[in-house]
Amino acid sequence: MNRELSWLQFNRRVLEEAANPLNPLLERCRFLAIFESNLDEFYMVRVSGLIEQFESGVLELSPDGLSPNEQLHVIYEAAAPLRRRCATVYAEQIKPQLERSGVFLRRYEELNEKQKKEMQAFFERDVFPLCTPLILHPTPTVPFISNRSLNLAVELRDKGTDTRLARVKVPTVIPRLVRIGKRKNEFVLLEEVIANNMQALFPGVEILGSYCFRVIRDADVEIRELEAADLIATIEETLRLRRFGDPVMLQYNPSMPTNVRKHLMSMLKLDEEDVFSLSGILGMEVFHELAKIDKPGLRFPPHPPHVAENLSTSAGLYEAISKGDLLVHHPYDGFRTVEAFVGSAATDHDVVGIKQTMYRMGSESPIVESLQDAAEAGKQVAAMVELKARFDESNNLVWARALEHAGVHVTYGFPEMKTHCKLCLVVRRHGKSMRQYAHVGTGNYNPGTARAYTDLGLFTCDEAMTQDISELFNYLTGFSKQTRYRKLLVAPLNLREGILQRIRNEIPTAKKAIPGRIIWKLNALVDPEVIEALYEASNAGVQIDLIIRGVCCLRPGVPGMSENIRVMSIVGRFLEHSRVYYFERGGKPDVLIGSADAMRRNLDRRIEVLAPVESPKLVEHIRDRILYTCLKDNVQSWDMDASGNYTRRQVQKGQKAFDSQKWFMSHPASKDIVSAAIPAKAKAAAKT
Repeated sequence: MNRELSWLQFNRRVLEEAANPLNPLLERCRFLAIFESNLDEFYMVRVSGLIEQFESGVLELSPDGLSPNEQLHVIYEAAAPLRRRCATVYAEQIKPQLERSGVFLRRYEELNEKQKKEMQAFFERDVFPLCTPLILHPTPTVPFISNRSLNLAVELRDKGTDTRLARVKVPTVIPRLVRIGKRKNEFVLLEEVIANNMQALFPGVEILGSYCFRVIRDADVEIRELEAADLIATIEETLRLRRFGDPVMLQYNPSMPTNVRKHLMSMLKLDEEDVFSLSGILGMEVFHELAKIDKPGLRFPPHPPHVAENLSTSAGLYEAISKGDLLVHHPYDGFRTVEAFVGSAATDHDVVGIKQTMYRMGSESPIVESLQDAAEAGKQVAAMVELKARFDESNNLVWARALEHAGVHVTYGFPEMKTHCKLCLVVRRHGKSMRQYAHVGTGNYNPGTARAYTDLGLFTCDEAMTQDISELFNYLTGFSKQTRYRKLLVAPLNLREGILQRIRNEIPTAKKAIPGRIIWKLNALVDPEVIEALYEASNAGVQIDLIIRGVCCLRPGVPGMSENIRVMSIVGRFLEHSRVYYFERGGKPDVLIGSADAMRRNLDRRIEVLAPVESPKLVEHIRDRILYTCLKDNVQSWDMDASGNYTRRQVQKGQKAFDSQKWFMSHPASKDIVSAAIPAKAKAAAKT
């Protein structure tokens, strides 16, 4: 399957959650905003890359045999209808239901005279000082139009005959939803307030019309530096250059005259396939604002995550880990357990050192604050901060400097590879000796995403595992050339071969009439070599279930190639983010969790880690209470066919509706781990 088309299929599933009447209204608005944000980033990174290949004369074909130009064409054919459907879902489904619930997004012409005067006063007081009109035509130079900005193209007539074109950027420092009155949930869009008070910006000039448009730019700026000091400077330059990337998409309202559209296309150097004519609202990220209004009944009910009492303090946590490995499943288990683990570096007098990787930390980070406190308390603290985490470079740079200021040993990884693994290692006194404790995660050390993403975390003090992690940190922060690890699979060293070998190991089992079994839960399956290995295993009789949230380039259910492979996707309230690789291994299951998806970049061009889950209790829990639970979902799940199309599962006659995420909310791992086994009948039903 073509990777780009598969990604668009994923974003279609996100859009269908906006259309899903089972979701609360404001959550449906949020899904519209997520869909738009996803599509923007897709054009900023993936489409911009294809355009660059085409313009550079690169003729390399995609695995499905398409040239860069052919891929651009099929992307346009698939993306344009999706974005139009997004507008239709809002106009025909969501907007009428919002109005029945007392939430109104008014057109300016719907306002009465009193309300218009109120908006005029607001414009003069709060908006006018922020607006800076720029002439677009005629002008000797092309003024810059920033990425993802919302703009008004204004047609002007001067001295009766001459026409000019100006641009007014809609300010982003004030809310785009302008409340009408003080108490009601009635709003008008900021761009409509500006458009209907435009004369104040152009006194003495005839305004022929104003028309909304958005520009999306290339944001995929490569970083090639060898030394940390240079890398920091390059990151700062990257953040600046990203604003000035080449335009890759123009969105505009159908009311825009052809001459204005043509001028914008010429100015931005865009072709017809780079422009979308969209009715309704441009820039649907505004629905993130709408989703925050005071209407709790129109949102998902709050979900308080479970935190086991004995895991909420460092003393209880270390005692529990000493007795055996622990598993947490976010957001159903609280992130506070991870924060307590890291926070112990500062508060536990027996902890003498801590090392941690950091990829996406968020704008507020108790984890970072704990590392700062630990360093200031005289503990040995090392942090491997990945500055190249796309769209989080600025945050990471701020935190890296704050950590250095506190005395933390900060390193920035490798110029040619991102460090994507999620690891934390704590060194703690144990009597007269030292013991190492580790956390291996599938998600970032970010409290914000920990509330919205599903992820797994493994706590262990296994000596071989923690020694592997300690030696990996030496590789990340120093000049170690470690080539062997006892238990970890580490990319780009042995992770690819470790996965391939485990796939092959299922084949002899299947040929001996003992069914081979593979279950994976990933964000993406793209790597051609891994896909070919799965095809080979399927042909040998291995039963394979793939729970792939996003891009899947494997074709399931093709006779003679993949008839024993099923692919499903779950899209719901929480973003499915955990990565789990399960191999039956003839009744002795092999389970790996970690940061790596089955993609070339993860296997060959990043520092990634998969860690084995060895506790029989945890293996059973992951298989029976997580993977089987996902496979049973018939509410938020989609099945993929051999053509790459997805169909939402329906509750069949005699079945009960089963939403896996709702089930997990009442069955968090830290609560259920003691009684992890599913009764035999339920287990057999789940397998079926």
